[in-house]
Formats: sequence, C-alpha cells, structure tokens
Amino acid sequence: MKLTTIDTPDGPFTLLADDGVVLASGWTGDPAAVIVRIRPAERPDEIETVRPDHPEVAAPVRAVRAYYAGDLVAIDAVPVRQSGSEWRRSGWDRLRRIPAGEPLSYAGFATALGRPSAVRAAASICASNAPALFVPCHRVLRGDGSLGGFAWGVDVKRSLLDREAAAVRP
Repeated sequence: MKLTTIDTPDGPFTLLADDGVVLASGWTGDPAAVIVRIRPAERPDEIETVRPDHPEVAAPVRAVRAYYAGDLVAIDAVPVRQSGSEWRRSGWDRLRRIPAGEPLSYAGFATALGRPSAVRAAASICASNAPALFVPCHRVLRGDGSLGGFAWGVDVKRSLLDREAAAVRP
C-alpha cells in the first residue's frame, strides 16, 4: 500500500492506495487519521509513503488536482475499494452517482437507496466512508439544507459544496 499527501485549496489531502485503487483519503497531513478510516481487519500491515508522482498513486493524485482545477467528474473514474455489508456497499455506490452541485438530503439519500425510513442508517453510510472525495459523501446534507457533520470538518464540506455549486452554475 502506498500513501501520499498533496496540497489542495482545502489543506493537505492524504490518500492511501493499492495499485491505483483508493482505500482511504481525507483532508489531513496525518497518515494515521486516514488509515484509521479503514476497518481494522482491512488495514494494511505495510504502508510506504511515496511521492505524489509514484505510479501507484499518480492517477488518483491527478484526479484530485483536476477536481480542484474545475473538472469535477475527474474523481468519478478513480477506482475505490471499501468493505462492508451489502447495504453499505450499495450506499457508497449510490454516493458516487450524486452529481456535483446537486446534493441530497439524508432522507433523499435513504429514499435513493430504496429505504426511505432508514435515514440514520443512510447517514451512517456517509460517516463510515473511507475514500472521501472519490466517494463524495460531502454531497449529503441535513433535511433543512444545513451541512450536518463531515469527518474532515464542516469548513471543508462547505468549500467542496461551494466549489461544485459554482462550477455547475450557468
């Protein structure tokens, strides 16, 4: 497994990848804060910190840079891997299909998953998401439109949503 950190307008962004497949990522310079997002049984035994141009992390790094340069769909093509129940995996899949600039409420997300009454369970899918940005859980909001929580801080969530809204405005 390879770990790298790059600078973004929202601060340092660290990602852990296995041959180009992102396992975990987030806005921090602390590798431990990213690694802890992976289920304990799935955490790698060996992690090597590499430069952002290393072949095993270069494609995800390019996608993050492209996203911040305005290509909001660049993150969509980056493969990710998370383990969990079928419900969680379907939720993480659905998160990847929320278009930039069109956030859902937690209730709307639960409805999109086919279980409209499972709002708390839908929120827990977002909370347990390890490859942040690539699986854009930041695109889910409270029912009243307020931001709610975000593992990497509401300021980062606000910045991402503002960036996406500005990019899709005519």
